[in-house]
Amino acid sequence: MGTPTTTSRSRPAMTATSPGYSTTLRVVAPTSHGATADLAGAISAAGGSVTALDVVESSADLLVVDVTGNAADADHVDRIAGAVEALEGVRVRKVSDRTFLLHLGGKLEVVPTVPLKHRDDLTRAYTPGVARVCRAIAEHPEDARRLTIKRNTVAVVTDGSAVLGLGNIGPAASMPVMEGKAALFKRFGGVDAWPVALDTQDVDQIVEVVRCIAPAYGGINLEDISAPRCFEIERRLRDLLDIPFFHDDQHGTAIVVLAALTNALRVVDKRPADVRVVVSGVGAAGRAIIHLLHREGFADIVGCDRRGALRPDDKNLDEHKQWIAGTTNPRDVQGSLAQVLAGADIFIEVSAPDLLTGDDGRPDHRVRAVQPRPGGRPLRRGPDGIHRRDRTIGLPEPDQQRPGVPRLLQGHARRRCPRDHRRHPAGRSRSHRRLCRRQRAERLLHRPVGLRPEGGPRRGGGGRPGKAGSRP
Repeated sequence: MGTPTTTSRSRPAMTATSPGYSTTLRVVAPTSHGATADLAGAISAAGGSVTALDVVESSADLLVVDVTGNAADADHVDRIAGAVEALEGVRVRKVSDRTFLLHLGGKLEVVPTVPLKHRDDLTRAYTPGVARVCRAIAEHPEDARRLTIKRNTVAVVTDGSAVLGLGNIGPAASMPVMEGKAALFKRFGGVDAWPVALDTQDVDQIVEVVRCIAPAYGGINLEDISAPRCFEIERRLRDLLDIPFFHDDQHGTAIVVLAALTNALRVVDKRPADVRVVVSGVGAAGRAIIHLLHREGFADIVGCDRRGALRPDDKNLDEHKQWIAGTTNPRDVQGSLAQVLAGADIFIEVSAPDLLTGDDGRPDHRVRAVQPRPGGRPLRRGPDGIHRRDRTIGLPEPDQQRPGVPRLLQGHARRRCPRDHRRHPAGRSRSHRRLCRRQRAERLLHRPVGLRPEGGPRRGGGGRPGKAGSRP
């Protein structure tokens, strides 16, 4: 008889790890045949996932290894490091958080798009040649879009009052998020963006600052400004600015939710007018979602705050919640969020976490759209897991997929070279476009070099191909 095997039912549940908690442990271990296997086994037993293992130094007695893996949270990282140190003769020399390493020095830089190699270049790019361009723009202000960075530059403006799920953490602490947003604009839209973190939360000052900096930008992206101030800022800027502006927390989230629900309803073969929608959270994102869904034909929508369903007869609501209460809840539903979920087809959560448990709203709960939270902690579920009719749709941040990236400006990445923005002829595929100088250099650099017999012609990256004896 062989050794009895362990069934899948008896195995412990695997910890849900995240690349957001990717860590590198520099470990010193005694040299042995199974040293690296023991390290990987200890990390796996602690619930971590090993993604890389690099031997830094090896001698007859000691082995220095960098082990990289993902954890679930900061406490999980400590448990993994403790499990590794529990091995006989093993010492953890250093623990490096790869997320913090990625942010060292920031994630953005300014790179000139024109060469500055000699005096002639400086004369044209700066003084005295630049004065002629300034006079031309002064005479014809509309030429600023053509002769400056204005047409392809966005300001990412925030006051740090509602950053992700962290709350009011201030402008300095919001900078990593704003830098990431600017990087996404460049990577996925070909648009240059720059963070503008304001050390004020006064509506009048924010509106005035944005109005004053607008001439240098082609668009304004309002980011992580708390409600209801964001509604007032948006309303006033709409009348003041002659360039596009976009509040990501409102419009971006609403666009992504509508896209997800459109696809989900196609799968279940239902129309927007046939489903009941419950929205938890009536702040910036919730109000924009309700407004967009209402315009797209979702007739039965119920908005809920911490106290439950919004109703028009509630005198404690501000003007923004009054609009939601007057526009939604056609069946005059009353009660808490868990009570309102009974009979709902769609649940959209853009509120504080952990307002529900796994048992709330399960019988008729078919689609759940969940806004992510810092750390990736999922919604609580009951001990028996999710109901089989419950279909979860995890939505990313609105800037993590194309429907949420605003196409506000002319000449986005699809029509330009990604390195120096030189256009390629219309109607031709990307492979036929004209290469920029850096691309040509890289293509030559990475061109394969073929071996040649002694005395034969040089080929590949050496001399001219096909010219025998060009060099001895």
